[in-house]
Amino acid sequence: MNRRNSEYILRSNPRSLFPLVDDKVMTKQLAIKHGIPTPELFHVVEQHGDIRYFDERMGGRDEFVVKPARGSGGSGILLIMSRSREGFINQNGQVISMADFHYHLSGILSGIHSLEGLEDKAVVEALVHADPVFSGVTWHGVPDVRLIVYRGVPVMGMLRLPTRASDGKANIHRGAIGVGIRISDGETLFAVHNTKLIDIHPDTGRSVCGLRVPHWDVILRMSARTFEMTGLGYLGADWVLDHTRGPLLLELNARPGLVIQLANQAGLRTRLEAVDHAPCAMFSSPETRVTWAKQQF
Repeated sequence: MNRRNSEYILRSNPRSLFPLVDDKVMTKQLAIKHGIPTPELFHVVEQHGDIRYFDERMGGRDEFVVKPARGSGGSGILLIMSRSREGFINQNGQVISMADFHYHLSGILSGIHSLEGLEDKAVVEALVHADPVFSGVTWHGVPDVRLIVYRGVPVMGMLRLPTRASDGKANIHRGAIGVGIRISDGETLFAVHNTKLIDIHPDTGRSVCGLRVPHWDVILRMSARTFEMTGLGYLGADWVLDHTRGPLLLELNARPGLVIQLANQAGLRTRLEAVDHAPCAMFSSPETRVTWAKQQF
């Protein structure tokens, strides 16, 4: 981790550019500018006084996602599937009263989920309806795909599958499954759950290996384009697969974790060094970088 921080993150990611990926609103605006699809933005709650007008500003929408603009690790994310007379209903079927929902928004604004613990904003966006290809290996929530991109080259990928332990969230540190993906064709290879290698999803009983990620080439190309989009040389790009819209950029991370190595049963260092020693012509475009990556990895 120290080597990753000193030789790759610090060297490749100017601090001045971190806000582009640390703030989800800025990331979404930048992605739209560069033609990269994201879940639709419904509303941004910026002040505590705005909370009382939430339902009015949302136009009575029944399903959406609430997340901190500067959150990390899945903290503070709330998936609303529908509503009842008592309040909103989350992905587990639990009813959240309006008072509790307003309290959650207030907590986000106070910064309890933010990277630095400073005041934050609450981002409200469209709920993703996951591609059914992963329905047999997902518990309630929406799976996502993480790609490590170095100098615009996708070097390692991982499918993150929600579990009962992760409360339906695709966050490894909360108990989700990490499944390594072969860069060349998008097939899942190995899986890790709580640092243990597994083959079967603990909640569904289905194999998590040997699956093919839909739209894989599209995900690779758009991930490669995030280099031009942000100017960051080392980042994690997180994608969700909507059943109608296809791949959508969920967020970018300037400090992606290292569990992806366990899921792939491979180290990042050799792949990063391969990029550093690649011919200059390879870096000419996102397409040439993806072609090279598929041949190498």
